Amino acid sequence: MQLYNTLSAKERAELIEKAGKDRLTLSFYQYAKIKNPQEFRDQLFIVWDKLDVLGRIYVAIEGINGQLSLPADRFNEFKTHLDTIDFLKDIRLNIAVEQDNMSFLKLKVKVRNKIVADGLNDNTFDVTNKGVHVGAEKFNELIEDKKTVLVDMRNHYESEIGHFKNAVTPDVDTFRESLDIIENDLKDHKEDKNLVMYCTGGIRCEKASAYFKHKGFKNIYQLEGGIIEYTRQVKDQDLDNKFMGQNFVFDDRRAERISDDVIAQCHQCGESFDVHTNCANDACHLLFIQCEKCKQEMDNCCSTTCKDIHALPFEKQKQLRKGQGNSNDIFKKGRAKHLPYKKDLRNIFDNFEKRD
Repeated sequence: MQLYNTLSAKERAELIEKAGKDRLTLSFYQYAKIKNPQEFRDQLFIVWDKLDVLGRIYVAIEGINGQLSLPADRFNEFKTHLDTIDFLKDIRLNIAVEQDNMSFLKLKVKVRNKIVADGLNDNTFDVTNKGVHVGAEKFNELIEDKKTVLVDMRNHYESEIGHFKNAVTPDVDTFRESLDIIENDLKDHKEDKNLVMYCTGGIRCEKASAYFKHKGFKNIYQLEGGIIEYTRQVKDQDLDNKFMGQNFVFDDRRAERISDDVIAQCHQCGESFDVHTNCANDACHLLFIQCEKCKQEMDNCCSTTCKDIHALPFEKQKQLRKGQGNSNDIFKKGRAKHLPYKKDLRNIFDNFEKRD
């Protein structure tokens, strides 16, 4: 019985090309009590592998968080299977704004301690006492209200290429960091302001809204289904789109364009640009923004050092990497010191004062 992926990304890509079928990229999450995550994980893998599902799925005692793709003509089979699981019956599936058959090339179903790395002790507050969920129309009304503080719950490299009008974007590397920053910066406005939050698909706001209610915030709202569902509702209901730029996604697409606005810049020359790339040096792979001109000049590398290493024969590069761990810059995602046009620091309270 196969319980793990056996094909390389290259082999899988060739099979997808040969099949010639359109694939759907989608995401979903659900908080639920799963008694035996490993057993549940194995059952999912067996069924989904047969359906040619590919993606990254996290299973934990607290629930499931999935980003995946599957052949479009097998969507109904997939949905039927989800409906056989009590806590996944009729669950909302966020269909990606932009599709790419190669968005995922492996099926990875992993058991984790949590489905989102929030660093919180769930025993210290009621995780079910969440904020008010709002759709796109109500959300648009709220973010124009002067009593509202709109907070992007994503990381800095996500909000850098796209965010909502009037949003404050904490300069953080992790979701957990943002919680303390928001609480501290808005500690004097727990009762007189609306705290409105959003993220990619809604999962980060589920836990954050409960946490902030526990911390004494009275008027908490969260965007139902996140940016992805908002975009669908805006199109279906012919509403004004308040999102500027691209929505960062955690698959090989890297982003999906929501509006024509380009709000970011190349990290190397400062030119208006909003497409992420990974440094071509195998010892680096830093995720950063690089325009086409710099990509040509720097050979898709983030620094002259990486460019020089990347130009060496492959065996020489392997020799240099031997025994060396990856640079910590790989986790900084565009904030490495050698990038002159990395994102500026932005503080919630500073933005809040400007709006008043």
